[in-house]
Amino acid sequence: MPSSASASPVDLTVERDDVTLAVRDHGGAGTPLLLLHGASRTLADWSVTAADLATDHRVVSMDLRAHGRSGRGDTPWTFPAVLDDIEAVLAALGIPEAIPVGHSLGGMAAALYADAHPHTPAAVNLDGVGNGRPEQYVGLDRDTVLDGLARARRFSEAAAGMAFPPEALETTVFAQQAAMAKALGIEPEVLDEGVRRALGETPEGQLFLRPERERALEMLDRMDELDLFPVYRRLTRPVLIVRAGRLVAQGGPLAWFDELMTAYVKGLDRDLSELAAAHPHLALRTIDASHAMLLERPGAVAGLIRSFTTGLGARS
Repeated sequence: MPSSASASPVDLTVERDDVTLAVRDHGGAGTPLLLLHGASRTLADWSVTAADLATDHRVVSMDLRAHGRSGRGDTPWTFPAVLDDIEAVLAALGIPEAIPVGHSLGGMAAALYADAHPHTPAAVNLDGVGNGRPEQYVGLDRDTVLDGLARARRFSEAAAGMAFPPEALETTVFAQQAAMAKALGIEPEVLDEGVRRALGETPEGQLFLRPERERALEMLDRMDELDLFPVYRRLTRPVLIVRAGRLVAQGGPLAWFDELMTAYVKGLDRDLSELAAAHPHLALRTIDASHAMLLERPGAVAGLIRSFTTGLGARS
């Protein structure tokens, strides 16, 4: 396994019960970090940030179960199963004390892992927030919020594990990725690895982006149920919460979704600020980026994480 940031990352697998977990060891020395990606994404999202962090940290990333090149598992997708996967990876690599650092879904898992494992020294959650509570949607009544969330869920369900013919990979999927890359101001190649890593194939020869539909719907259910505020209140170890400073407007027929998210961001930032003021172990930061912060501003993300881990020494 690599021991310095100059070495090339090493891909390996960790076997645990019903699932094979795909892991990338980025090497490095210093405070160990385990990097966790978002829903329907892969460890490829962390490539640039991981290389930056590996100059002064021990860095490992992984594909969550049912994502990327990790197995789907024989049991339903649950957070406890994911936390057990994380524990197995850290044990296999000999870094049980690693700080979990996650984006979106991975950020939720990072906070939950720290809550469930008292030996974990800290956690980092990059914009992993879930749907929150209706009262957090500032200026919208409860029925409007519930209707909007139901509409959003239908969109997510329709997209879950959607199959497409192989010829559409270049004409549609990569074309969409190129458009996204242009909108984010990054090179298309940055997104290509993630797409190829996430590809699955049906028995009929159709392609889809993992997770497959069954696991994706289970994952959506678990995310809908999650409220991290009680977790943050229970935790006494340092937690860095990073919020996206910009919303990407959808416009057109999705203007209703823009209104919903704008209302939620107001309430979420209000409640997180109040929570952080009352709980000194919580550090709340905002980055000038959208939810796609790992792709838009990998260096800035690495800087926030580095500043947090450096500050841990002063707390001890």
